[in-house]
Amino acid sequence: MLQNRIRFIGFAIVVYCAAAGRASAQDWTWTTDASAFFGYNYQQRKFADFSAWESQNWFMLDGTRELDSGRLSLVAMLSLEPLTVNAAGSPQLFQTGESYQRQPLSNNQHPHDLFMALGATYRVERPRLAYLFGVHLVGSPALGPPAFMHRESARDNPQVPLTHHYLDSTHITYGVLTAGVQTGAFTFETSAFRGAEPDENRYNIEAPRLDSYSGRVGWTKGAWQAQVSAGHLHVPEWFEPYDETRLTASIGFDGAMGSRPFSALLAWGENRQEIVKNGVSDSFLLEWDLRATAMTSFYGRAEVAEKEILGLGFHPFGFAHPHLYSHIDALTLGAVRDLVSASGGRIGVGADVTLYHMSPDVIDYWGGSHSYHVFLRLRPGSTAHHHH
Repeated sequence: MLQNRIRFIGFAIVVYCAAAGRASAQDWTWTTDASAFFGYNYQQRKFADFSAWESQNWFMLDGTRELDSGRLSLVAMLSLEPLTVNAAGSPQLFQTGESYQRQPLSNNQHPHDLFMALGATYRVERPRLAYLFGVHLVGSPALGPPAFMHRESARDNPQVPLTHHYLDSTHITYGVLTAGVQTGAFTFETSAFRGAEPDENRYNIEAPRLDSYSGRVGWTKGAWQAQVSAGHLHVPEWFEPYDETRLTASIGFDGAMGSRPFSALLAWGENRQEIVKNGVSDSFLLEWDLRATAMTSFYGRAEVAEKEILGLGFHPFGFAHPHLYSHIDALTLGAVRDLVSASGGRIGVGADVTLYHMSPDVIDYWGGSHSYHVFLRLRPGSTAHHHH
C-alpha cells in the first residue's frame, strides 16, 4: 500500500542519514533540550469544578553534522504525557480539539503523543541563497509560528493556548515533506503533509499521507521574527468531516527589555471550514515572558477566540450546518521563582491564574469561571540547544 511505502521510505531516509558518509562519532554535534512541569491544575467552573495532578513534558535530541556540501540535522522529540496526563486530557476551560473515545474533547487539552518529532533536514548554503529539504515521519509543516512549547514567550506557562488549533496544532503531524529557500532575512517554505489530527492512541506512529499542503514566508532580523502562512488541511477532525483552510500571521521578539531577557509573541489565526455556512472564525494571541531578576520570571497570555462550545459534536459528511461560536477572552498572569539555577539546569516553583470574559450564550454555564496552576518546573541550562 502507498501509506506503508511512505512510512518505510521515511524510516529508511532517517536511518540512511544517520549512517551517511564516512561519519564517525566526533563528526556529529549532539544537543538536547527539555521542559517538564509537575503540579496541580484547578479549573473552577460554575456547577462543575474539576482538577488534576499532572505533568506536561517533552524531551528532545538534536544532532548536526557537515555532509557533502551541506549540513544534515536529525531530530527526535518525545513526551511522557500519555503516562503523566489523564487519557481524557488535561482539564482546561474552553479548550477544544481532537477526541477521546469517539467524543470531541471539550474543556480538556489532549495529552501529546509519545513521538512528537522524528526526522531529518538537509541545508545547503550558497553565496546568496540557502536551500533546505526536510523529511519527517513525525514533524511540523510550514504553517504557523513555532509551536508553543518551543516559544520562549510560552515556555514558563504550563497551559496550552486556547488559540492552539488556530495557530500551531499541526506541530505533531505524521508525514511531512518540506522544501524551502532562504535569502537574506527572508525564508520561503512549502510543505506537503497529512491533514488529520493524531488519533487517541498516543503511543503509535500513524500512517503518513500527503493529502494537505501549506506555504510560509518568514522574516528574521536580530531579535525579531515574523511569518505569514496558509495551509489547506484535509479533514483535520473526523467528527467534522470537511476540509479546512488556515491562515496565520505573527511577529515575535526574543531579546531584552533593558538588561533583562524578554520574549513576546503577537499572533492571529483564522480557520475557514468548507461547506459550513458560517465557517470562518478568528483568534488573537499575545503572550510574554520577562526574566525580571536572575531567579524570577513573570509571564502572561491574553487571548481572544471564537470557539465551538455549545454546538460541538459530530456532523454528517456533506451537511452544510451552521456553527455556533462563543466569544472567549482569557487573561493569564503567572510567575516562576528558581530554587536552583546552574549550568546543568533550572528548577523553579511557579503559579498562575487565568480569568475569563465570555459571550452571553455561555454565561449561564461558565459565568465567574477561573483557573489556576501551582507547579514545579524543570528546564535545562543555557547550554542546551533550543529548537525552532
